[in-house]
Order: sequence, then structure tokens, then C-alpha cells
Amino acid sequence: MRRATLAVVIGLAFASYALPQEAPATKTSETEQGDSMIWWKWANFVILAAGLGYLIGKNVPPLFQKQAQDIQGALAEAAKIKQEATAYAVGVEKRLANLQNEIQQLRESAHAEMTAESERIRRETEHHVQRIHEQSVQEIELMTRAAKDELRKYAAELAIGLAEERIRFRMNPETQDRLVNGFVHDMHERATPRAAAN
Repeated sequence: MRRATLAVVIGLAFASYALPQEAPATKTSETEQGDSMIWWKWANFVILAAGLGYLIGKNVPPLFQKQAQDIQGALAEAAKIKQEATAYAVGVEKRLANLQNEIQQLRESAHAEMTAESERIRRETEHHVQRIHEQSVQEIELMTRAAKDELRKYAAELAIGLAEERIRFRMNPETQDRLVNGFVHDMHERATPRAAAN
């Protein structure tokens, strides 16, 4: 299209200069010739303007329409982007407004968890202390029993030792004979009823 427009403009310009120009013979013919040249120049100008007007009228409106559509599309895209940015900004502002509440909730939750954890640790510690106390009491009781048993055993051994010494001290041949005779007599009496029973 642009080439055709350029070709028409060049052709009209060339046609305006290609007209034969005669040398003026007289002053009147010079004025007549000047008048006819003016009319010819005006005619050329009108033809050129009409051609340019036709070409501009034919080619420029679609170009402007395309540019207008591009601009409208860009404006619509910009409006969409602006709307998305506004929605995002509103979301960010809402999150920022809720951020203080979220921080407070996190603090309260952390405080509650720490309180619960410290209470759990306190209960576990009390339980362990109670178990250690019970085990200590049991161990002390066992050790006391063992010590009492050892003490009884030692006392019994001591009593037996003392009894042996007293018996040895009191034992003389007469006492030994009496004890042996008594033992034999007891055995004899026990054996007699068995023989009678048979």
C-alpha cells in the first residue's frame, strides 16, 4: 500500500513538471500562460490531494483501528493487572492485619505448650522421686532385716558358745555318767513298749 501511494505521489509530481512550457512571446501571453499554469498547478494539487486523501482514507482507518484495538487490549490487560495487584494488595493488607493476631495466637499456644510441658516434667519428676523414695525405704527395710538376722545369728552363736563353755565348765565325769545313763534308760523305755506291741 505504501509503495502504491509513493508511486502515485511521484507520478503526479513528475506530471506537474513535465508539462510543456513555452517561452512567453508577449506580456499578455505571459499572463495567460501564468493563469493556465496556475490552474494546471491547482488541478495537479487537487488530484494529488484527492489521491492522497483516498489512500489515507483507505489505509489509515484500519491502521488506526488496529492501533486502537491494541491500545484497548493493552488498557484491558493493564486494568486486569491493576485489579489483580489490588486484590493481592488487599490480601497482603488483610494478612498483615491478621499477622498481629496470628503472632498473639502463636505466643499463647507456645505458652500453653510450655506450661503443659513443665507440668508434665514436674509430675514425672515427682513420680521418679516417689519411686526412688519407695525403693530407698524398701532397701533400708531389707538392710535392717538382714542386719537383724545377722545380729540374731551372731547372738545365737554367742549364746551357743557361752552355753558350751558353761556346759564344759560344769561337766565332770560324774555328770557325764549320769547323762549317759539317763539317755540309755530313756532309750530302753522307748524300746520296751515297741517290743511289747510286736
